[in-house]
Amino acid sequence: MKNKKGFIKRFVPYYAPYKGTLALDLLCALLYSVAGLAFPVLVRELLGRFEAAGGVHVSTVLGVGGIMLGVKLIETACRYFMITVGHIMGTKFEADLRRELYGKLMVLPASFYDKNKVGDLMSRVNNDLFDITEFSHHCPEELFIASVRIIGIFVYLMFINVRLTLIIFAAMPLFVLLAFVLNGKLEANFRARRKKVGEINSNIEDSLSGISVVRSFANENVEMQKFERDNKEFVDIKKRSYKLMGLFFSEVTLSTGLLYIITIVAGTLFIANGIGGLNWVDLMTYVLFVQTLYSSIDTIITYIEQFQTGKSGFNRFIEIMDVPVELAEPVSPASDVDYGGDVELTNVTFSYSEEGKEVLSKLDLRIKSGTSVALVGPSGAGKTTIANLIPRLYDVQGGAVTIGGTPVTEISLGELRRNVGIVQQNVYLFNGTVKENILYGKPNATDAEIIAAATAAGAHEFIENLENGYDTPCGERGVRLSGGQKQRISIARLFLKNPPILILDEATSALDNESERVVQKSLGELCKNRTSIIIAHRLTTVRNADKIHVITENGITESGTHSELMALNGLYKSLYTLYEETA
Repeated sequence: MKNKKGFIKRFVPYYAPYKGTLALDLLCALLYSVAGLAFPVLVRELLGRFEAAGGVHVSTVLGVGGIMLGVKLIETACRYFMITVGHIMGTKFEADLRRELYGKLMVLPASFYDKNKVGDLMSRVNNDLFDITEFSHHCPEELFIASVRIIGIFVYLMFINVRLTLIIFAAMPLFVLLAFVLNGKLEANFRARRKKVGEINSNIEDSLSGISVVRSFANENVEMQKFERDNKEFVDIKKRSYKLMGLFFSEVTLSTGLLYIITIVAGTLFIANGIGGLNWVDLMTYVLFVQTLYSSIDTIITYIEQFQTGKSGFNRFIEIMDVPVELAEPVSPASDVDYGGDVELTNVTFSYSEEGKEVLSKLDLRIKSGTSVALVGPSGAGKTTIANLIPRLYDVQGGAVTIGGTPVTEISLGELRRNVGIVQQNVYLFNGTVKENILYGKPNATDAEIIAAATAAGAHEFIENLENGYDTPCGERGVRLSGGQKQRISIARLFLKNPPILILDEATSALDNESERVVQKSLGELCKNRTSIIIAHRLTTVRNADKIHVITENGITESGTHSELMALNGLYKSLYTLYEETA
């Protein structure tokens, strides 16, 4: 019960912007319900007059027929409103949820994406929200229609014959009890279905994103086997679902049949024994209302599946909405940050999970303003982690990171990240044009600024030679461009952004020698007059750094210029010598 109240409490406020539309929708639902009840009443009235007078005048028949036509027109108009305006309201409802969910995904920390697959998140954004839309529209409408009809039928039939009415409605609690028993099983099944759909989407997205790797290892059959396994599990869950649904609808059919049988048998006995003044016209009215009662009950049962689907989708929605934003915005953001000042990590401790091993332990690092600092050393020592802590992609568990003396936790995330630029090994280009990807660095830049940035990055010449120049599509993840071209576009993006602090994280490690030479020249231009942090395994690329820090599991073990570190005959020299021998 607690969960149900929690669900309703969370769900209902989303109707607030559409109170007027919802009220009109429910008014139409009320008129639609009453119109549906009017037909058996009018039939009873017509047949009653016929039986009492031994016949009816043509004008009476036409009059009743005219009333029936008017009722049907009202019913049709109400149905039109509910299908059109009601569904439009549901679509806007979905758009609101999608906007809120997407906004939340934009502010969730990197640690969230470390644990969740993109395919599952896409399933939540698309499939779940569509189901919530259907649920949000049909939930109040269908329940209201069914409730009005069931209550209306009960009240009207009580005026005809109390005993027969009570007998009919006494059979309904058994049906409701069985519905509630199956309801719990259906809810658990729908949750399992949602989870499995998310897993299938994630695995498909994973396989298609890495299709070149799949083909290079000739592992198409392996991926098909993984897909077939997931697909079979999904089929098993759906089979269980349909078996439960089969029990539902079989129980509805049996219950409705029993209602007909009870009505006809009991009504006939009442007429035969003169109980309650019941006549054949009244009995026919009962039979007609049982049909309406059946359709109302059937609506509720049919809606239970949609309710469970929508509720499961909404629960998955609020799972994301309830994820805490670990990187909290400062209450009073600093307004006079000196981004031209030193970048410092003081006594910093960090691990990627509470129970995980510490990647950094009481690390101290100072990067002087306007200088280039290189971080080198074995993989897994924490070099990239240091780079991630400066723009607050993650927060430290101990110590502090400051820029110009201001802790990064006191700077608004937007401002901080606008002033820190990152060039990574794996460049991500969006599925737009070259121009659109460069514009990502400064969305309101002019064409002249775009060309200037591309020229500074050494990209203008090759862009001009593309099929459509700056309007050439990059393809998904930049698939139409070479590694060197993608990297230069990402550098042009940063030239346009023009941040005072620059982080180069293995920016050239995936390039061939010729591409690396061109990109290194571009990076050299980019680093001028900026505080630069360079992470590299190719040690020849950091020889000109103002200072080099060797990072190991034990923290910073060596520091100095290239020549100073070579003179130490320590780890740096060993790594540098090894690289030169294998280059």
